Amino acid sequence: MNRRQFVATLVGLSALPLVAKRLVANTEADVTSTIEKIERSNAEWRKLLTPEQYHVLREEGTERSRASPLNDEKRAGIYTCAGCALPLFSSEMKYDSGTGWPSFYTSFEGALETKTDFKLILPRKEYHCARCGGHQGHIFKDGPAPTGLRYCNNGVALKFIANKSS
Repeated sequence: MNRRQFVATLVGLSALPLVAKRLVANTEADVTSTIEKIERSNAEWRKLLTPEQYHVLREEGTERSRASPLNDEKRAGIYTCAGCALPLFSSEMKYDSGTGWPSFYTSFEGALETKTDFKLILPRKEYHCARCGGHQGHIFKDGPAPTGLRYCNNGVALKFIANKSS
């Protein structure tokens, strides 16, 4: 391969995410929900959230693996969005994926909305809170039965509410 072919190949590969993004966007169904949306300015979110929460929920950041105490949480209860308190998962949906992030095999119906993320070039399924739009994590197809899915969540994006009997 000569230099000109090499450069042409690099240019072609750099356009691949844009082409893939358009193809995926055209095939994804629009998600409609009966959940009333919450909209706030960035300034309002910054007042309500810690800097770490703001980075993950509003800027689609990722916390460090094993940084969240929720990864080791074993009590019965509900996991809500740290931005708006919408219930997203129950403790029965949680499992230890070995990844260092709280992981769930499903969520409460209608609690999450998804979109395709191309930040790492290859497409990934990203999910957000259906009420406030806060970024939670990504869905992978390596989870346990019955769904085979792994909702890999940023712990800082969640609040845990233990059952009173726990």
